[in-house]
Amino acid sequence: MEQNKLLRKISELESLNDQLVAELKFLDALLRKVGFEEGLITLKIAAQELIDKDSLDTQE
Repeated sequence: MEQNKLLRKISELESLNDQLVAELKFLDALLRKVGFEEGLITLKIAAQELIDKDSLDTQE
């Protein structure tokens, strides 16, 4: 019985992983269409730059 439970959980996790991967790919494609040249990578860099700039501005 325990093995069936574990196999069911693995199946659920694989399904969730597939959904998340599909969403990330879709988001990456959208970001590229709106001008983020490298998709999520570029978005993360831009977000970090904004956070860093805001942090510097509040220190001054």
